[in-house]
Amino acid sequence: MAKNRKVMISKRGGPDVLKLVEEELPEPGAGEARVKITAAGVAFADVLMREGLYPGVPKPPFAPGYDVVGTVDALGEGVTGFTIGTRVAALTRIGGYADYLCVPAESLVPVPDGVDAAEAVALVLNFLTAWQMLHRCARLQRGERVLIHGAGGGVGDALLQLGKLAGLALYGTASRAKHAAIAAAGATAIDYRSEDFVARVKELTGDGVDAVFDAVGGKQWKRSFQALRVGGMLVGYGFSSATVNGRRSLPKAATNYLGMPRFHLLGLMDATRSVMGYNVMVMKAARPEWYREDLAMLLGLLQQGKIRPAVAERVPLAEAAHAHRLLGGAEIRGKLVLLCGT
Repeated sequence: MAKNRKVMISKRGGPDVLKLVEEELPEPGAGEARVKITAAGVAFADVLMREGLYPGVPKPPFAPGYDVVGTVDALGEGVTGFTIGTRVAALTRIGGYADYLCVPAESLVPVPDGVDAAEAVALVLNFLTAWQMLHRCARLQRGERVLIHGAGGGVGDALLQLGKLAGLALYGTASRAKHAAIAAAGATAIDYRSEDFVARVKELTGDGVDAVFDAVGGKQWKRSFQALRVGGMLVGYGFSSATVNGRRSLPKAATNYLGMPRFHLLGLMDATRSVMGYNVMVMKAARPEWYREDLAMLLGLLQQGKIRPAVAERVPLAEAAHAHRLLGGAEIRGKLVLLCGT
């Protein structure tokens, strides 16, 4: 009988705490489908889980894995609309580092034929996050200006591509090595190591940008807010400033937490600017119809060739620790993908 390989976070720590185990195949419960996973995404959220910095997940041991693409392998009681062999994508939050996973059927979105699994899985977390921040949160219009922090990463790549489709003026911070790729995507690159991004944005635009997307967090949120023009919005969606090279850093986390701006309504009123937080799982739970509609639309854009996610590397499931080391080094561009089921 087939076994289910899973990569587990055995305890809090570095990439070496990721351990490959074998278990019996899970059986889908009522309302669930078992998915034979083809590709699983590697996200910075997984790194934060591994380091014990991500709220709302189980204590180790557990398998991380925010996003998967595969085929329906078995159906639980009451599931309709899917058949065995249907290609699907799902936002899972945990459990994706595996060959098989039981997923609530309401979280499954069909994947079109002919779409590459690694590119498709890049849409589930990264492009969905980017689309919803651009269009559900900031509600940007053609010609407006956007500053993207971490423009060379997975969500950064998604924001660049979707922002270009929307006709936005794009500015992106990244290390110098990623500037050529950012320029090729149609954005103006800013070196966050050697340039003051607030001053550079003001120099380039005159009065700032209409939105800033910032997953660095901490002290940087104050400076990102300063880069906004009147009527602009800061969208915070991560706190990578709590880590150094993908490892937990309590001194850095404490410094950035204490330096984090405390926005209040009177101050925002005087500035005539706004601040919004974004969490893809909270949005999915509150607006499940948006999740299914937006992800299906993105998969359609991929099938039509209108977007092309950058896949940084395809890594065998058993080498998940290697993928975490690559992600922690922050030198890759695009999405890291684990190849499962082989």
